[in-house]
Amino acid sequence: MSTVTIASNHADAEAAEKVEQHHAEMAGRLDLLTADVVRAARTGHADSARQDLLSWLRDELVPHATAEERTLYPAARQITESRLLVEAMLAEHVLIHRLVADLEAASDPVEVAALARALETVFDSHLAKENDQLIPTLVASPDYSVAEMLAGMHELLGGRADHGEDAQPADVAHGGHQCACGGHDEAGLPELDVRVIPHAIRHATIFGALDGLRPGAGLLLVADHDPLPLLAQLEQRTPGAYAVDYRDAGPDVWRLELVRRA
Repeated sequence: MSTVTIASNHADAEAAEKVEQHHAEMAGRLDLLTADVVRAARTGHADSARQDLLSWLRDELVPHATAEERTLYPAARQITESRLLVEAMLAEHVLIHRLVADLEAASDPVEVAALARALETVFDSHLAKENDQLIPTLVASPDYSVAEMLAGMHELLGGRADHGEDAQPADVAHGGHQCACGGHDEAGLPELDVRVIPHAIRHATIFGALDGLRPGAGLLLVADHDPLPLLAQLEQRTPGAYAVDYRDAGPDVWRLELVRRA
């Protein structure tokens, strides 16, 4: 985890770790989808990218928020020091739902891009509160078992939380860039600068971004070291799914082009 968390038991510590990893995957995916919408809006043709984003919002983000309201939030509300935090996070859920509805109704490309960016910003802020405040408070309490609350809940733990061999990428986006990136390189590839992503969630964020690529699409990964462990984990997770080409190989910066094979 990106913050120091004291858990009341090992099972809760593992559950908290899985939640944060799933959050990182979701953030990576949303940032790519949002960047796709913004890029398409510049050409005046953002509807396809908007539909891709809306599909992910309906299938992933909205069920995630609903699951939180059924499990984590009622428990956190019973802890005095987190009551106001829960109220604030519920208010953010209302705002997220409103932005999704506005995005469904929007047709002007500029408005679509603005709504997508606003949604991305609210969601990133929301996840930070969960990772840094809500989850640590819950796992530190001996009165609640986060592991039991989240048992079997795909919406909160993710279907690929272990990044194993059976994980399958989802075809939801053409490309885009994560919020930590520098935009696009000269060839038009989205650029993901992992140097500013906390190490504990770095791989999960990258996997979330890569899962959002359709066959033939890619991104430019920027790192401060040769990411051989990441590449090995990626190959184990999705064997042969990505072509890798080194553009720069140190000594200070490594740039790798990763393209999803058809």
